[in-house]
Amino acid sequence: MASLLNQARPPVFCPGCTHDRIVHALDQSLENMGLRGDQVVLVSDIGCSGLFDTFFHTHAFHGLHGRALTYAAGLKLARPDLKVIVTMGDGGMGIGGAHFLSACRRNLDLTLLILNNFNFGMTGGQYSATTPSDAQVGSSFLNRLDRPIDVCEVARSAGATYVTRCSSYRKDLPEEIERAIRHEGFSVMDIWGICTGRYVKSNKLTPQMIDENLKKLEPLEGPVAKNERKEYGRHYREVSSTLNRASPPANVERSCDPPSPVRQEVIFLGSAGQRILTAGEVLCYAGLTAGLHVTQKSDYNITVLTGPSITEIILSPREIGFTGIQRPSVILALAQEGVVRRKGLFGVVDEETMIFAVRGVELPPTRALVRELDLKGQKIKSTDWALASLAVLAKQKKVISLEMLQGALGLRFKEPVLSSSLELVNRVQI
Repeated sequence: MASLLNQARPPVFCPGCTHDRIVHALDQSLENMGLRGDQVVLVSDIGCSGLFDTFFHTHAFHGLHGRALTYAAGLKLARPDLKVIVTMGDGGMGIGGAHFLSACRRNLDLTLLILNNFNFGMTGGQYSATTPSDAQVGSSFLNRLDRPIDVCEVARSAGATYVTRCSSYRKDLPEEIERAIRHEGFSVMDIWGICTGRYVKSNKLTPQMIDENLKKLEPLEGPVAKNERKEYGRHYREVSSTLNRASPPANVERSCDPPSPVRQEVIFLGSAGQRILTAGEVLCYAGLTAGLHVTQKSDYNITVLTGPSITEIILSPREIGFTGIQRPSVILALAQEGVVRRKGLFGVVDEETMIFAVRGVELPPTRALVRELDLKGQKIKSTDWALASLAVLAKQKKVISLEMLQGALGLRFKEPVLSSSLELVNRVQI
């Protein structure tokens, strides 16, 4: 099997940085195992180790600082057939310490490569969870006050089933990484290396010194007998298969046809109290009555009773792989707060987008087609504007039909709310 390195983005590190050695060792491991790029996921953290995902032709996920293991866990549970490898520095491991402990306890089949160079190399050489107390680092004397952790001892005590501590200069590093990947369970490799850009400018550290320091510690290479147990994903599937299945979600039968056979994207721009999210749900139900795939993604303040309230709906005859809206068919501008929150949207839409704006709401300059709605003049309360705007769309056969809307209300509401909602829809004028 050929190398999985990305020739268009070769590894670039400071001269002498041991991360480069680990990149090539990992590539050799994957090549030795005969793995294709579509069989591997690299989940990276922040920091210099966070560059790994760009250097390989594999699936990849670049996460937040310290959180890489959480994404990796979700990926492995969803796709147990993939080899999921996490690259994380000693900085990210310390920041994500709780996630590291959980991964050790859980024993999901993940391989964690900790590129341990004893400092936050990318952000200025500050001390990390593994920095020696006597080191000179970019955070003054603070590391003298903290006791550095032994990553491997923590991993063993927390339940990791495979733990290895070694040097980046180890000649059989590719084989050692391969053994970790092949282990069924949580594998931790604490790989000691040198940060030439920061750490060794103030601290003497050589490959020989790394070897000498490793010899002072208990050798750890591989399975931890006292922690041996079933791999989490396999065990989870075994146990869950014996339990009663949850009832499937209610099935919405197709009862009508949509006005248009193409994908429709709708954005509600409103404020708290206008029942924006509920109207979005109704629009989703309307799509289901026409046999469409639907998604809803919302944005609102934690204050709940004030601030913008926005929801984005996609109705599509085909499966929807991403909930983000690229080119809205319709924008419903129901409150100034929502418009201000998404003001950048108006400059990128064109004549293909229709904007329905409540009278009094000021819009930024836009090339989209704009139609004013005088809902207040029809004595409709602002709390009902979102539903009223759906009635406008339905009566114009824009995105949904009246039959779809009425069917959706019947699915979403019970009496007496259903009757009052239907009455509102009937009296909305277009």
